Amino acid sequence: MSSAPSIVILTGAGISAESGVPTFRDANGLWENHRIEEVASPNGFSRNPALVHRFYNMRRAALSTVHPNPAHQAIARLQREHPGWVTLITQNVDDLHERAGSPEVIHMHGELLKARCAQCDEVRTWRKDLDALMRCDYCRSVGKMRPHIVWFGETPFYMEDIATALNRAEIFIAIGTSGHVYPAAGFVEVARQAGARTIEVNMDVTAMSDVFQEHRVGKAGEKVPALVEELLGSTRG
Repeated sequence: MSSAPSIVILTGAGISAESGVPTFRDANGLWENHRIEEVASPNGFSRNPALVHRFYNMRRAALSTVHPNPAHQAIARLQREHPGWVTLITQNVDDLHERAGSPEVIHMHGELLKARCAQCDEVRTWRKDLDALMRCDYCRSVGKMRPHIVWFGETPFYMEDIATALNRAEIFIAIGTSGHVYPAAGFVEVARQAGARTIEVNMDVTAMSDVFQEHRVGKAGEKVPALVEELLGSTRG
């Protein structure tokens, strides 16, 4: 391993949960009172766009009530100070990594603060409510604007870039991810095949824990800053 190893970090719902963002897999999570296919699938959007827009409008508005935690800030520090590659991939659709100062974030499941036209595929920053009568500024279609979110049955974004990063990874770190959702759940295996040191940071054992070589059990806000300090210290010699 070089003195400045290439690092790939994958973050999941657990890191944002510590900032107060609900997780959809918990009993009181975001999907409560809504079947997943109603609010997170292309068919659900076609059947009832008003419901889908209302659901995501509430989530978008709620972002102003949460803030980055020490884990987000530590990752941003690692990106700024580590002399080698640090690729940050997140399954989360919030903007907490950006607000913590991360210079680059790969949002594989999309971004809540963006909207996309289902007709022409144009994407734009969007902080207001969306509704079923919205007109696309680019192609002028009405009723085609949707949240820029990867729904169930859709392909995650940036998979080629992610594959490139995983195949050059010397350290792979997964933080607050359940290990249930593919393709992200398979990233650790790709990284291990590439020869990477693999580290899991989580509150509990996950479906993929056995695949990782190292485990840091506890709150991300405590474990990630300590891990980042360790990694930066090793490169400083």
